[in-house]
Amino acid sequence: MPQRFANIWFRHLITDWVVTERPELAGEAFVLAAPERGRMVVRAASAKAIENGIGLGMVAADARALFPTLEVIDDQPGKAAELLTELAEWCIRYTPIVAIDVPDGLMLDITGCAHLWGGERAYLKDIIIRLRQKGYHVSAAIADTVGSAWAVAHFGHDKRIVQPNRISDALMPLPPAALRLEMVVVERMQKLGFYQIRNFINMPRSVLRRRFGQQLLDRVDQAFGHAVEVIESIKPAVPYQERLPCMEPIVTATGIQIALRRLLEMLCQRLVKEGKGLRTAVFKGFRVDGKIVQIDIVTNRGSFHVGHLYKLFELKIATMEPALGIELFLLEAPVTEDVNEVQEKLWNTNAGQDNVNLIELLDRLAGKAGIKTIHRYVPDEHYWPERSIKLTRSLQEKPQTSWRTDRPRPIYLLPDPLPIEVAAPVPDYPPMLFRLNDYVHNITKADGPERIEREWWLDQGMHRDYYCVEDQSGVRYWIFRLGHYDNEASKWFIHGFFA
Repeated sequence: MPQRFANIWFRHLITDWVVTERPELAGEAFVLAAPERGRMVVRAASAKAIENGIGLGMVAADARALFPTLEVIDDQPGKAAELLTELAEWCIRYTPIVAIDVPDGLMLDITGCAHLWGGERAYLKDIIIRLRQKGYHVSAAIADTVGSAWAVAHFGHDKRIVQPNRISDALMPLPPAALRLEMVVVERMQKLGFYQIRNFINMPRSVLRRRFGQQLLDRVDQAFGHAVEVIESIKPAVPYQERLPCMEPIVTATGIQIALRRLLEMLCQRLVKEGKGLRTAVFKGFRVDGKIVQIDIVTNRGSFHVGHLYKLFELKIATMEPALGIELFLLEAPVTEDVNEVQEKLWNTNAGQDNVNLIELLDRLAGKAGIKTIHRYVPDEHYWPERSIKLTRSLQEKPQTSWRTDRPRPIYLLPDPLPIEVAAPVPDYPPMLFRLNDYVHNITKADGPERIEREWWLDQGMHRDYYCVEDQSGVRYWIFRLGHYDNEASKWFIHGFFA
């Protein structure tokens, strides 16, 4: 698929924004000025001010002398960048790749997007109309390259859509400034009579380089597609993403559900083909008022099962407030993982159905209580109890060793052993009783000791002698003595609870 780019040029970015904040200034002459070397200098001017000969860089006092009723407003440094960022985020509804084109424009990579609006003409028309409704005077164009789209948006007159492989026809009648050259180079070319690109484009490259520098050749190559020009999106593009524009704004929960299911079917069909399963997914709704509402899910294992994923989202659909209506739905899968053949059989046959039910149950529980409430542990290659297990977030992760079955281990291991008071008839025997939280547990059965030495290559200290004990209520505990029984520094601790 050939690449296509759209450039949006905001002719009066800052002053248009001022008018949206102060509607009484619509159609009036005003400027934004900032101090420079002790004088107030014009940084931005409204359309009417420009019509009356007021330009950027002019001293505000001179501008007032030229137009006495001119209103001067203090400039806000950094406001242009802030506005462009907000507008770029708004434009994500049209394409996932949107870049800021300093100082007053946006560049969109619209490859494969325009057909969702019925073609490039309808696509560009929709962008322009909506931005004008926001109060911005814009000029936009679509072409094969970043440079040609910029040139036509800024200097084109009639046709704003350059047909594929017709860049040359669109650029030849434009002035050299359409190639994004420095003003010094543009003035030098005008003095030589190069008023259009066609006047010099066929000259030898060595001559052009000698007279105007390498920048001219670089810009020519970029505009005509002989050199690749990469744009930096404000947000990293998600490789697995599906879009669904709406003919009319959606305001009902039923409409949202239908859109979600359709997007899931589209996304999962693609995941199946590529052998992937999603681990996280985000469902976004772009509202008419410009705001974005979204819900997200997390799965314990890569999944492309539409019914299961829909149930996870369904728990949260009620939190999506459509307000005046949602005009575009977006489904993203930021995190995916490879799905092996065994798992594909789990979804498509009856084999291993119990495991699938377990995974889906975990996902539903995570959707209600949060993913952090579910934990999975695997054995680790350590003898010291605190290090013998580790937490994992994925059901796909395989343990490097197997669980120990030759020795009893508690079902619940305390993160930090708790000190207890014990009474033992002989120092190296199991205790007869122990006190925990002011409650005395009389021990009726005991097994041990099991000595566990410290891993000297990791830390230093005394060994532990572990006992499995059972109290009068039938509850079993894992306790240990730290150090030798004849050592005055030895102490007793409780470390775990058996089922």
